[in-house]
Amino acid sequence: MEFLFYALVLVGVSLLIFMYKEAFRNKVQTHHFTFSEFPKSFGELKLFFISDIHKRPISDKIIQDVKAKGQVDLVIIGGDLLEKGVDFQQVRQNLTLLKQLGPLYFVWGNNDYEVDYHELDALLLDNGVKILDNTAVSFESEAGEVMVLLGVDDLQLKRDRLDLALQDAQEEGFRILVSHNPRITEKVQVQDRISLVLSGHTHGGQIRIFGFGPYELGGYHQLKNTSLLVSNGYGTTAVPLRLGARAETHFISISNKDQE
Repeated sequence: MEFLFYALVLVGVSLLIFMYKEAFRNKVQTHHFTFSEFPKSFGELKLFFISDIHKRPISDKIIQDVKAKGQVDLVIIGGDLLEKGVDFQQVRQNLTLLKQLGPLYFVWGNNDYEVDYHELDALLLDNGVKILDNTAVSFESEAGEVMVLLGVDDLQLKRDRLDLALQDAQEEGFRILVSHNPRITEKVQVQDRISLVLSGHTHGGQIRIFGFGPYELGGYHQLKNTSLLVSNGYGTTAVPLRLGARAETHFISISNKDQE
């Protein structure tokens, strides 16, 4: 019995160490999406998407890994940049690292409102971050074709107004929507012409027992009215542990199907 007890303790400690390491992995997932409606004159659009940073300092390894993959056009922060108890100086350092990759765009997550969000708003603006709070920003190629990045405020806190973001978008153009909460897809209609949604929030369940967790594992989904990429996220909440849902970030390239 004593041997069994120590064996169980050893297994438990080993599992905790493994889960801790999983929570602090620096993984850049690579995705290449093609759409028939993507403007050819943009060539290949390259995005870096990171969500759910929470308490975690961003590792320089992530920055170097992304740089090795090529020049990034846009860096998108999918919400939960921090949570209660995170020092704003750490947030500032994280933003400084991300700015090495390209211009920053941000949507609010539920945990971002646990702090003085007016102060966070000022910090973001001071660091040149474009906040997409039920708004949109348009990019035009030399040929006059348009790509639109839309962002909504947090859905869980009922601050999302997809209708306002759509009003802010140009009539024409390829549309990407960023929402911290993937449930925004329940509000997306085919007439909205949103080709891709980027989300986080779920952490992929964070701790999955025998493959089961409180949320679905992150990944890509082709839905009825749009397509959706859900990230497992970079950080953790509650406990710095992961199991079956590795920490991840995303290097995304988008091009026209005919250019393949």
